[in-house]
Amino acid sequence: MRARRLHLSFLSTTTTISLTLTPHSLTQRRVHFRNFSSSQIMRTLCVDSLNPAILNVEYAVRGELAIRAEHYRHLLQRPNHGLPFDRVINSNIGNPQQKGLDQPPITWNRQIAALTEYPELIEKAKDLFPEDAVERAKELLEEVGSIGAYSHSQGVPLIRKSVADFIAERDGHPADPGHIFLTAGASAGVALLLSMLIAKPGKSGVLIPIPQYPLYTATLAQYNGVPVPYHLDEKSGWSTSPEHILEALEKAKSEGIDVRAVVVINPGNPTGSLLTPAIQKHIVQICNDHGLMLLADEVYQENLHYRDEYPFTSFKKILCEMGNQADVALASFHSTSKGVTGECGRRGGYFELVKVDDEVLAQIYKMASVGLCPPVPGQVAVDCMVRPPKRGSPSYLRWKAETDAIHTALATRTKTMVARLNSLPGMSCQSANGALYLYPRIELPPRVIEAAHKAGKKADTFYALALLDATGICAVSGSGFGQRGDEGNFRLTCLCSGVEEYVGKLEKFHREFMEKYS
Repeated sequence: MRARRLHLSFLSTTTTISLTLTPHSLTQRRVHFRNFSSSQIMRTLCVDSLNPAILNVEYAVRGELAIRAEHYRHLLQRPNHGLPFDRVINSNIGNPQQKGLDQPPITWNRQIAALTEYPELIEKAKDLFPEDAVERAKELLEEVGSIGAYSHSQGVPLIRKSVADFIAERDGHPADPGHIFLTAGASAGVALLLSMLIAKPGKSGVLIPIPQYPLYTATLAQYNGVPVPYHLDEKSGWSTSPEHILEALEKAKSEGIDVRAVVVINPGNPTGSLLTPAIQKHIVQICNDHGLMLLADEVYQENLHYRDEYPFTSFKKILCEMGNQADVALASFHSTSKGVTGECGRRGGYFELVKVDDEVLAQIYKMASVGLCPPVPGQVAVDCMVRPPKRGSPSYLRWKAETDAIHTALATRTKTMVARLNSLPGMSCQSANGALYLYPRIELPPRVIEAAHKAGKKADTFYALALLDATGICAVSGSGFGQRGDEGNFRLTCLCSGVEEYVGKLEKFHREFMEKYS
């Protein structure tokens, strides 16, 4: 066998690599490197060679605190771990079915999931499943064939029709399945639309609430968009202030930013606030007057603790009721990860587009097609969420009992936590009408701020890290959601069971911490 010689070029230096293959040693290769030094070789991948926009992405919900909490979780598996607590309490993220939070899945959802994942169960174990679950699974399977196959890029047509029917029943106004896109969780839809709105990298801006769910600043950083912050009003229960939106808008315009859209999270994350229809109408009017698209993050619409007193009103309903008064493009997002569904890992969600041109719809469909399709099991979860068992059907009473239990637990925990947190020195906490979180404020002593700065931390991050180290409670500091200067806030979920023990640990830590630094 003849030896083969291969020439590779590194920058301007030609380096010869000789590969000698012999008949009796086909698997051996003798490689001779000539005339180069390590300084002449450029690494193909290093941090400095990445897209610089990626380096600007921050995501506090799974950042430093969550990483340290995971480290502690591994340490706790050792017999002599040396930690002052015996478990990590995940209060940092709205992940209802996470181990340690353990919100039980809705039986209806899991029955449909099982039957569509393994259709043989329809006949082999039909006595285990109620008739309406079997019929729903058959209907979905007839439409998709197999959940292991790609679906339509916009989502299974039958499921998009189910979403349209859900929206129409909720709002009293029709919805077009052709304007609904199923997505891998609401986050995928947000990222898709934000990427398309950034027409001028470094110059296109989007108004975002502060405090805000860090998905928005992270995604804008990824696509080199400009976050334009408008501050929520804590004194009015973290409500959106239309005046603050206008102030932020005018400031951005004066700085040469082309503001394209406004993000509203309702119910709020991290604050749990629920907007009134009057404020929603005012926001729509601002969008109309200034040519802004409205991005309505409504993933917590089912998480209402006082549903009868403070019902949810969608921006779609507000826009329809305003009629010709408002010519505003709207995208509204929903997800199977929140509400009572809590199926975060299935990655199911959707967005509906209203008053969006057909040419733009075609471009959105094109970009959705690049990803082929959203996960089909997630699409099935969307169908279960928007089309639950009907009253009088075999599955209804069980579904009703399970969903009511989740609502009751969240409302009870929220009420208990608000009362206990407000009794602590230097802490105040607004009540929350919706979502899964509380967002207490801490008036931190000057010595805390000084110690935090010496440690290179924001003051509330310093507090949250100390809380984790002492108790195992993993929260998210307010600086991860955006705030002014050394304001101190942190976000806690209302998902943790055993609320007495949980809040008791926090109370003990807080009193000792404040005494130490007073």
